[in-house]
Amino acid sequence: MKRRKAREYALQLLFQTDFTQGKLNSKDIKEFWSGKKEAKEIKDFTEDLVRGTLGRLNEIDAIIETVTENWLLKRMSAVDRNILRFAAYEILYRKDIPSAVTINEAIEIAKKYSSTEAAPFLNGVLDRLAKEAGKG
Repeated sequence: MKRRKAREYALQLLFQTDFTQGKLNSKDIKEFWSGKKEAKEIKDFTEDLVRGTLGRLNEIDAIIETVTENWLLKRMSAVDRNILRFAAYEILYRKDIPSAVTINEAIEIAKKYSSTEAAPFLNGVLDRLAKEAGKG
C-alpha cells in the first residue's frame, strides 16, 4: 500500500507539471511535501517516478502514442495521460517492478481518480506496451 500512495502522489505531481510544460523544480517538490507527514520511502519512490518520467517524457510519450490506436496524448484526460506516463516509466525502466504489478496499480489508481472507462482503456494500453517491450 505504501507504493500505491507514492504512485498517487506521483500522479498529483505529474498532473501539476502538465500545466507548467513539464517543469518541476526542487522548490515545487518541497512545497508539495510541506504538510504531508510521509515516510522517506514513500517520498523517495514518488520522486523517483516523477523525475524518471519527466526525464524521459518525450520518449515515453512517443512510445505511448505508438501503442494507442487513434488516440493522441493531448486528447486524453490529464489524469489518464499521467497515469500512463508513470506506469510506462515503471514498465520500461524499473526492472525491479513486475509489469503486472504496475498495470494493476495503474488500474486501481484510475478507478479512484478517473472515469469508469479509464481502467479498461489503461489496462489495454499498458498491457500492449508491456508486451511490445517484451515484459508481458
